[in-house]
Amino acid sequence: MDAVQAPVQYLHTVKDWFIANGISVLMAIFIFIIGRWLAHWFANLGQKALLKGGIDETLARFLNKLIYYSLLTAVVIASADQLGIKTTSFVAILGAAGLAIGLALKDSLANFAAGVMLILFRPFKVGDVISAGGVTGAVQAIDIFSTIILTADNQKIFVPNSAITKGVITNINAEATRRIDLLVRIGYQDDMHQVKKLLRELLQAEKRVLTTPAPVIAVAELGETGIQIVVRPWVKTPDYWDVRFALTEKIKETFDEKGISFPSSPQALLLNQKTFEKTEC
Repeated sequence: MDAVQAPVQYLHTVKDWFIANGISVLMAIFIFIIGRWLAHWFANLGQKALLKGGIDETLARFLNKLIYYSLLTAVVIASADQLGIKTTSFVAILGAAGLAIGLALKDSLANFAAGVMLILFRPFKVGDVISAGGVTGAVQAIDIFSTIILTADNQKIFVPNSAITKGVITNINAEATRRIDLLVRIGYQDDMHQVKKLLRELLQAEKRVLTTPAPVIAVAELGETGIQIVVRPWVKTPDYWDVRFALTEKIKETFDEKGISFPSSPQALLLNQKTFEKTEC
């Protein structure tokens, strides 16, 4: 009889509990469902208002999530209070759990904090070409934990935000204009003044080279194997690589036509390679 009565007694206990607390349970579920919907509605309303006010889309999306989860936390606490759970104890439990989770996810929290800094201080925005965290490319998205960068050869790289903020950030196309730095090496037997004149004519013939600031053509160094001449024209940022490649090709063709030599050495090749790698985007 005891084996048969035990389940029956248990069912009676559950029934009595639901009779006594059923309304509170239903109210708690109602508060959670409606509150969750309202939190989502308010967060989306805030995001639309921010976007209409001209706020950056990334910042608006971040604030949307922040508003939603803040309101959702309040909804959960209100639902727990309706069930008779002491909210002070509940908050204390949440705090302890938050501390434990924070210690376990300290790297993720560091990325989160870095993401907040990137969104608030905005050293770059979506569409900018940057060099940061050991990666160079165009910014596709700035998320809470990582920044998505698309490289020049179409690789999508997810860079942790903390790796970006703890190092130097170079915003390559933040300004409207950029300077092209070319290094031309000629032999000592070549006419230096003729070379400078030819280079000046090449820059004048290239319509995309800006007249202000004025281009610089100057002797940089008298090396062991030849004379180093720097060529530094200014161009609009979107024209940088097209003009750089065009000028490099035109200089080679013109020097070959005029019989001007290109003495080289391993050191010179290494210098040119480092210069290219520094400016590549």
